[in-house]
Amino acid sequence: MTLASDDKVLILFRHAKAEQVFGKPDHERELTPRGERDARAAGAWLHEHELGPELVLCSTATRTRQTWAAATEGGACGESVEFDDSIYSGGAETVLRSVRESAGEAQVVLVVGHNPTMAMLASGLSEGDGSTAAHDCLAAGFPTSSIAVLRYAGPWSDLTFGTAALERCHVSRG
Repeated sequence: MTLASDDKVLILFRHAKAEQVFGKPDHERELTPRGERDARAAGAWLHEHELGPELVLCSTATRTRQTWAAATEGGACGESVEFDDSIYSGGAETVLRSVRESAGEAQVVLVVGHNPTMAMLASGLSEGDGSTAAHDCLAAGFPTSSIAVLRYAGPWSDLTFGTAALERCHVSRG
């Protein structure tokens, strides 16, 4: 993907399908076999569309860590990966603050997180701007292994609701 010097891309990636085990702490839930396949398919899609982030911000939950690991097996790449508990525990504003504070000079940042936060953040940042098909995909529920690709022009510190355009939305299935 070719970007102008002030263009930024934010990729919001909802973790893949996780187990539902009674009594197991939410933070420790692991991917199901389908989740692993879907995450690898997401990695292949990211690679195919040349969406290689310089920075990956990943929730500390087991399922998000496993999602990113499986995505890299599928072909995704990230120059640097940071695990951030606020992506697990925070809402859209908190995740947005993490992006603003951590992105630095990166042009492409990917966040591996949870719903409803990922869908709310994609919707709020774009406020209807961008691809109609991508917004239709987002409105359909943003299931596990969904990816939203947003474009933004300006410094990360100025990224706020209504300043980005939703370019693509993809639901990965393996």
